[in-house]
Amino acid sequence: MKKPLRWLSHLLALSIVAAVGLVGAAGPAQAATVGTPSIAYSGVSNPPTADKPQSKLWWNDGSWWANMWKTGSGWSIYRLDRGTDTWVDTGVRSDSRASTSSDTLWDGTHLYIASNVVTSGASAAGQPARLYRYSYSNGTYTRSSGFPTTISNNSSESLTIAKDSTGAVWASWTQVSGGTSTVFVNNSASGGTSWGAPFVVPGAADPHPTPDDLSAIVAFEGDEIGIMWTDQATGTAWWATHDDDESARTASSWKVREAIKGNKQVDDHLNIKTLQADPSGRVFAAVKTSLNDGSSDPNLAQLVLVVFKPATGSFSQTTIARTGDCVSRPQIVLDTENNRVRAFHTAPSTSVSGCPFSGVAGSIYEKTASMDNPIFGSGRGTPVIQDANSANMNDVTSTKQSVNAATGIVVMASNNVTKRYWFSDRSLGSGNPPGPTAPTASFTATPTSGTAPLTVDFTDTSTGSPTSWDWNFGDGSTSTSRNPSHTYSAAGTYSARLTATNAEGSSSTTRTITVNPSGGTSPGISARSSSTANAATATSTVSLPAPTGRTAGDVLVASFTTDLNPTVAVPTGWTAIVNGLSINSTTTTGARVFAYYRVVGSGDPASYTWTLSKAVKWGGGITAYDGVSNTTPLDSAVTTAVNATYTATSITVPSVTTTRNGARLIGGVGFDTAIPGATAPTGWTERWEAANGQIAQQADQPQATAGAAGTATWTFSAAKAAAAWRTALRPAG
Repeated sequence: MKKPLRWLSHLLALSIVAAVGLVGAAGPAQAATVGTPSIAYSGVSNPPTADKPQSKLWWNDGSWWANMWKTGSGWSIYRLDRGTDTWVDTGVRSDSRASTSSDTLWDGTHLYIASNVVTSGASAAGQPARLYRYSYSNGTYTRSSGFPTTISNNSSESLTIAKDSTGAVWASWTQVSGGTSTVFVNNSASGGTSWGAPFVVPGAADPHPTPDDLSAIVAFEGDEIGIMWTDQATGTAWWATHDDDESARTASSWKVREAIKGNKQVDDHLNIKTLQADPSGRVFAAVKTSLNDGSSDPNLAQLVLVVFKPATGSFSQTTIARTGDCVSRPQIVLDTENNRVRAFHTAPSTSVSGCPFSGVAGSIYEKTASMDNPIFGSGRGTPVIQDANSANMNDVTSTKQSVNAATGIVVMASNNVTKRYWFSDRSLGSGNPPGPTAPTASFTATPTSGTAPLTVDFTDTSTGSPTSWDWNFGDGSTSTSRNPSHTYSAAGTYSARLTATNAEGSSSTTRTITVNPSGGTSPGISARSSSTANAATATSTVSLPAPTGRTAGDVLVASFTTDLNPTVAVPTGWTAIVNGLSINSTTTTGARVFAYYRVVGSGDPASYTWTLSKAVKWGGGITAYDGVSNTTPLDSAVTTAVNATYTATSITVPSVTTTRNGARLIGGVGFDTAIPGATAPTGWTERWEAANGQIAQQADQPQATAGAAGTATWTFSAAKAAAAWRTALRPAG
């Protein structure tokens, strides 16, 4: 590790940067130098730390190592001498070709270096991608006999490798021919000793992204291979997975799904890592969007973190940085010491104001978030590599491995104007505690039920040091006190919500407050239970299970979102609330939102099925309500809203007017995406959200007094195309 005085001076430098206001949004001040300059280079065709999906560094035997370009010699293995902050050439050479880029993998026994000839346009034949393998002993790497082997015979923009549980090495890349790009994959015999012919990802519906798109490969969950690739034409990031014990070249052995989908939701900047020690096999991917193209809105998502959870087959998504931050070329590293995702990216140096264009060189910044709740703070982050005399740093790279207190963390970048490597080397132990996190909201309410008028004392119990509190008591009243009291004057069931916030972000939580009429009878309508289902692969029916505990006379409210705009045959006994609200009306893109209600009879089935006009993906659910009028279940007209721009981060549905006291407002939202992330309107209770297929969500709110309800706004975790609806249930009697 670093000597104590060197580490203290590094902390002091970062503190000075923060103190003069150089962290976060750019300003006119002169940028400070951060990080360490290293060897100069010349004679290489591309920035030597490129490309985005690749890793140039690894940790082995107590040291950091890197595959670096040595002027006049070619690519060479270097070791970091932490005592002198210098990279030392071991003299072990790999590829001598100046037009190549590399991806490295250390598996604990062997070092693998994949080297591809870089092309920015059409792929050229006769330009082989090669795999080098080295054994290691006592500080020395020795090339294995029979290596390099040939992965493919064509140049490509990038190429990455992974090793599966059988010992086979895998590679993936995109190859451009005749204006058409194709995602290719290949796998070797055990240890990378021989390779078959490259093949297109089996079972992929669209393995032909734009010529500017990239792919990346990773091994995860101990026995699976995953390939992610971007397709800017459809705004999709595809995710294909394969079990190690199945045939590599048959379509039935691959599962292909959408990790991201939506207009301008992807660019060609992609980096993917897996948490090797995680029994759940989570996969983390940093993906750049194209939402900055043609938009001056600084608040759209520019870099997003996508997390895949194999146990559920679900994806979650959160924003790393926004378009106003002007970031690009992401790289993520997983820190198991502090349970952090560490995101690194390029952005203009702090001496540059505004966003000249996304992709401008400058400095390398870091932002971090919890792996379990990855909420990133605002701004570009903290500069970790910055040349005060030449704001041209770019192309950060690091390791495929997870890092911890023993390894520390090393990232490397290059200044392709001054032609010099730079790096950042930091501790991850007690000298560098976890970064700040957003609070986790929680509170107590005393009492939670009683007769009107009911005074309730609310006490904040949030963790994570919130600095502000936003209360919505569910009856139209609000407060910003930390521990407020509130009196409910009318009978009803209210959803009290607390949003706790600090500089790193916010989170919300709700509790139900039940207020009975002064006569002692309970409120009319209540939600009994909910169910949800989805189809991540296309099917011609929507089958939703009945909620548990439903009884005759309950009213079921079902809603679902389908891909690709089918029509629906409504099953007997169901009445439409919205029978196909189109997000986008074309037959090849878009989605459609449906909602229906039904009065439960004495012999209702265990599930309900809608027949579709074509096979598509879908997601939906049902909530059962008791206390609803069986003769006139709806107490208001239906209002709707649609935003098909694929750039919306919220949608507002017009007001409805109820006619009876004690009505319950109900509504839902659907997205043209398989990525969840909707927050119900303030004061509403979310009943369910579909986890895959096409996203749908349903929520409700009691309205004690008849009249206009006001608008209702759903907010999204990332920009989406959406449609939403709302109406009200009429109480019985």
